[in-house]
Amino acid sequence: MSINTEMSVRVAAITQVADQVRRLRFERVDGQPLPVFSGGAHVVVSMRDGAILRRNPYSLMSSPADSSGYEISVLAVEKSRGGSTFLHHKLKVGDTLAISQPINLFPIDQRGRKHILMAGGIGITPFMAMMDQLAREDRSFELHYAVRTRSHGAYWRELQARYGARRVHVYCDAEQLFIPTGEILGHQPLGTHLYVCGPAGMIKGVLGSAAQLGWPRQNLHSEEFLAPPPGKVFKAVLTRSGKTITVHSHQSILEAVEAAGVEAPYLCRGGACGQCETAVVGCDGALEHHDIYLEPEDKASGKKIMICVSRISGSEIRLDL
Repeated sequence: MSINTEMSVRVAAITQVADQVRRLRFERVDGQPLPVFSGGAHVVVSMRDGAILRRNPYSLMSSPADSSGYEISVLAVEKSRGGSTFLHHKLKVGDTLAISQPINLFPIDQRGRKHILMAGGIGITPFMAMMDQLAREDRSFELHYAVRTRSHGAYWRELQARYGARRVHVYCDAEQLFIPTGEILGHQPLGTHLYVCGPAGMIKGVLGSAAQLGWPRQNLHSEEFLAPPPGKVFKAVLTRSGKTITVHSHQSILEAVEAAGVEAPYLCRGGACGQCETAVVGCDGALEHHDIYLEPEDKASGKKIMICVSRISGSEIRLDL
């Protein structure tokens, strides 16, 4: 049975919330409640764009207590692979889409005595639902949110109004205001958990600072969905399916496999969850790993690949699919 079950939803509302950011609300076509989710969860949105089927993950930012609809926020990306452009310029209120069941790879750790949330840009979205949940559970938390400019930063006014400026701290690059990571992380009580979501450089820097300050690894949590990078065209031989397919330059192996009518498991499609890990039977070139899931020794072995984001430098790969 496929794990990639989908639900049909209608676009109930589209709201421009900041420069280059719009919020979308989805409600079930059949009018039934949507499945319950927890703060930090995401869904995969399937978009039929002409002959192309695009599937992208987006964090759920609406209240986990509201099962009447799901809300996501989408950043307009200048060099979009297509999903951002579709959701910003082609989707209209009333259109129907398919979305996956909610999946949580970035949950609140229930052992935490306090929760520090650090967001950069559109990385604020999973924290919207997490803060709603933490507030309803009367748990201690604070948000540190970095934005490029005040107009680019979505939701900061709303969050400060709801939770107060003592719990929601906003930093603006244009005003030379930056998150004092070392100061914040160096003065927290035992049992504090840290969550970070935003650009790759920010995540790496925050987690590196925490490690240097002696934070336990199990108290550090991050989420980053990676887009598959472009590359040269190559062939993928699917040994179990008996098919040979072409992986085009702006297409992931997973997308090419799906286009050929072969089902492959996935949860995040962003190199983070490990669900699409596939055994490599053979390859005439080096594997180009772009995921953040496989351990270095697994990448060096040449026997595993995450087909949602990784590629090869050669002309052909043989996969156990």
